[in-house]
Amino acid sequence: MINVGDDFLNGQIILINKPINWTSFQVVKKVRFLIKKKYKFKKLKVGHCGSLDPLATGLLILCTGRLTKKISEIQIQKKKYSGSITLGGSTPSYDLETEINKKHETSHITQDLIYKVSRCFVGEINQYPPAFSALKKDGERMYKKARRGEKFVIESRKTKIYSFNILHINNLTVDFEITCSKGTYIRSIAHDFGVKLKSGGYLSSLKRISIGDYNLSESISVEDFEKQLFK
Repeated sequence: MINVGDDFLNGQIILINKPINWTSFQVVKKVRFLIKKKYKFKKLKVGHCGSLDPLATGLLILCTGRLTKKISEIQIQKKKYSGSITLGGSTPSYDLETEINKKHETSHITQDLIYKVSRCFVGEINQYPPAFSALKKDGERMYKKARRGEKFVIESRKTKIYSFNILHINNLTVDFEITCSKGTYIRSIAHDFGVKLKSGGYLSSLKRISIGDYNLSESISVEDFEKQLFK
């Protein structure tokens, strides 16, 4: 519950359940607007502890006021996600932001092969971020270059996968749960999983469940945040 006396300037941690098709920045902007409107603040610092792609849902941690100093501390904690990988095709963005541009053979895919390949991703791995990402290349967001069709070199980065569990397999859809370190691109996991299976693959859904000890079950929707703030 949100109390009238909450000191957002002094600092609050707000757990938001990010809706699909919202950017993380849009959530930050909306929550900051609502708090400023409620308390008539002229200025208020609000930041998030790790962005989610627009097509992803789930836990987005916001820090306000002086507690924005904790953002880097929260960001480095383990993150847990659940989602689905669809096999048989691939997309430039590694998810459904872009259309399928390649079809792949899937007749060789078995459940045993899927489980076997999933184990290859546990531990420290080298990963290439998607071209359609917010990382900067030559001072510009890579997704802007990618949307213009520019070609550029993407450098690999080390990341750690603590667990990668297959929850359910339904034809060409593989439901999974993954626990990973900061900076891991689950879209790249989906793409690389398809490459390893020689079947292609893209991320068809994603939900963040937790960051460290902060859990989605404790979060609130943007709409409910507004209702509680102004009740």
